[in-house]
Amino acid sequence: MPPANVYSVSQVSAYIKSLFVGDMLLADVWLSGEVSGFIQANSGHCYFTLKDAGAILKSVIWRTQAKGMALPRNGDAVIVHGAISVYEQGGAYQLYVDHLEPAGVGQLWREFERLKARLEVEGLFADARKRPIPARPARLGVVTSPTAAALRDILRTLSHRYGLVDVILAPTPVQGDQAPPAIVAALALLNRWSVEREPLDAIILARGGGSIEELWAFNDERVARAIAASAAPVITGVGHETDFTIADFVADLRAPTPTGAATLATPDGRELSAAVAALMARAERQLTGRLADERTRVGGLTVRLRRAAPAARLATNRQRIDDLSRRGALAIANIVHQQRARLRGEGLRLTALDPNRVLARGYAIVARADGAVLHSVAQVAPGDAVRVRMADGAFGAIVTEDR
Repeated sequence: MPPANVYSVSQVSAYIKSLFVGDMLLADVWLSGEVSGFIQANSGHCYFTLKDAGAILKSVIWRTQAKGMALPRNGDAVIVHGAISVYEQGGAYQLYVDHLEPAGVGQLWREFERLKARLEVEGLFADARKRPIPARPARLGVVTSPTAAALRDILRTLSHRYGLVDVILAPTPVQGDQAPPAIVAALALLNRWSVEREPLDAIILARGGGSIEELWAFNDERVARAIAASAAPVITGVGHETDFTIADFVADLRAPTPTGAATLATPDGRELSAAVAALMARAERQLTGRLADERTRVGGLTVRLRRAAPAARLATNRQRIDDLSRRGALAIANIVHQQRARLRGEGLRLTALDPNRVLARGYAIVARADGAVLHSVAQVAPGDAVRVRMADGAFGAIVTEDR
């Protein structure tokens, strides 16, 4: 049987909170530490971790206090004032900050700035060495944790945007002391894959958001130099939009998140489909117009060919010959007719001039013995022999009388 004095979780949490409230030190306390994991929620409240080398303390700045503060960045060393109490729903104690002022830059941030300055002098951040990302990649390498949400976000985004791309995963831890050499090895593995097996168009190096400590592997010099040495272009998608790491500065392209990296690495498949559809419609219109023009041109050539074809010319020539034949026949017939008419006229004239017809009317032709026709009495003398021709015959005669 349980004892009679069994307490609920809420009762115990309330009791613990009363202990905090009753402690004068915890109700009015000044602390120093380094800011990590700072975020400001949509509500305006700010949440972060205050830490030093030995411990961490969850901290909250309510919206009303945050309005009048210069809010810190991750890695800032700060001095804060507030009260420590219990957050009963979460079962944890935390610092409620009402005053904050900078105390200098934290150790990790100083290391970050020191390495950033040195690599920048070496030219590892120069725009001139950054390579363009292929517009339509066939194959992408991904370096991230195989169990992290970042990988699921990347794969989901790639599937929705551009399902044609193949993904080669090089799994690696992305947090802790073992992460930097593992990331370097994963990048080297994908570069060997690209050379020896299948070429990679780009490599995505990614992890989700976190504190400066959780992202510190991406501020490692070994990782930075491995990115710079990569034969394939590298896209980083590390943390949230406000997080910047050394890897981001060295990479060929920096995305604000893992999802953003997948977005920047690929075209929008819907836009491509729309562009292809527009091109197909344009090509169809051009092809239809071209076919219509060609049909018109071929029709014109066909007509010209028919006109110029030997058969057409022969038919035309045959018709011309027939026309010429008819015209020739008509011309000949007309000439014959005219000649016949002329001959008939000549015949009539000849008939009218026929001596026999004159002789038939009682006239005679008198000629000398030598055949010369006498036209005048002066041509003969008495005793001359003449020959008289009449319509029905001729006879000889002697001139006996004077004229």
